[in-house]
Amino acid sequence: MKQSQLFTKTHKEAPKDETTINAQLLTRAGFVDKLMAGNYTYLPLGIRVLNKVRNIVREEINAIGGQEIIMPTLHPSENWKITKGWDTIDVLFKIKSRTGKDYALGQSEEEIIAPLAKKFINSYKDLPFCAYQIHWKYRDELRAKSGLLRGREFEMKDLYSFHSDQEDFERYYQIAKEAYFKIYRRLGLDAKATEASGGSFSEKISYEFMVLTDAGEDDILYCNDCEFGVNMEIAKNKEGDSCPKCQKGKLKKARASEAGNVFDLGQKYTKDFDLTFTTKDGEVKYPIMGCYGIGITRLVGIVVEKYNDEKGIVWPESVAPFKVHLLSLNKAEEGEKIYAQLQAAGIEVLYDDREAGAGEKFADADLIGIPYRIVVSEKSLAAGGVELKKRSEKNSEIIEVEKLIKILG
Repeated sequence: MKQSQLFTKTHKEAPKDETTINAQLLTRAGFVDKLMAGNYTYLPLGIRVLNKVRNIVREEINAIGGQEIIMPTLHPSENWKITKGWDTIDVLFKIKSRTGKDYALGQSEEEIIAPLAKKFINSYKDLPFCAYQIHWKYRDELRAKSGLLRGREFEMKDLYSFHSDQEDFERYYQIAKEAYFKIYRRLGLDAKATEASGGSFSEKISYEFMVLTDAGEDDILYCNDCEFGVNMEIAKNKEGDSCPKCQKGKLKKARASEAGNVFDLGQKYTKDFDLTFTTKDGEVKYPIMGCYGIGITRLVGIVVEKYNDEKGIVWPESVAPFKVHLLSLNKAEEGEKIYAQLQAAGIEVLYDDREAGAGEKFADADLIGIPYRIVVSEKSLAAGGVELKKRSEKNSEIIEVEKLIKILG
């Protein structure tokens, strides 16, 4: 893509009403634009990052048997009244149509997936079964804050699984847990699986996947020797205590942001919608349900909170909008040639072909944060090539054009 063709522009100053790093940098760099509190437009660069995150999540969830669907975001009120959520969930957006009918905007999908699964689950042979979607959610937050970390409109991956018994749910939970850790590692994030209250979804203990960041909303304790972690709101331990799981490590306190969760829903929703199956012995039972969430847009914000410096964003290569940012400094002909070569090699490149000064181009490149920067200039060509620099490093080097594709390919 040529930067001159982007209809969006960068901004030198951060918006006055944004206090978090992710909101400031994503807005300044032209990835998002705030419509109102908790609602953002995702611009061309932002969509490219979203798609990278979506694809990583999709690949790992497909690998554990998830079948992708898309469920409506406009829900009939009857489904929410069956589960008692209509009168008990305070963040639920409610809409009355001109015909007098009541609807809800989806803030979760239990009320939709359970009656859907009822149409296809009859026998133990139909279990286990899991389906997921990557779709938008709506929650009537009293105070939308923290940029992309807490909004009123946001995108999530919802996976729902159905099991013949609790043992099978526990088996699948371990599989899903490992898939979640793979997702976070591919995003360059260090996540801890912590115990937390099930909240309005379940009376049982739930699991939250927490990423360490100063912009987080929660304090957690985690073991420095095993995978144990717990939200401090329900913790029986304190910082410095021995780990209650492995008895070897010590518990550390950290500020963290929730990047995913798992709820053991038990039989609550299958009973609400009278979803049953016949066992091998002919007994009629209600399946056990599991719910597994990951905030897609939230993850974008978390990545930016972790990967930035005083100049701007420093994207991990796995989710960067482009791999290479090509800057041409008064060498348009040579820049065009290298741009064509990179594209022909299948390398994602943003080509800064604008009629702008070197200082402006360098500043924008640092702000946008693409992993590799290539500069074509009289100085670099005189030295035998182009200047190549990683965004995460200070030093650059002159590379022969012929070797450039091999290095970046």
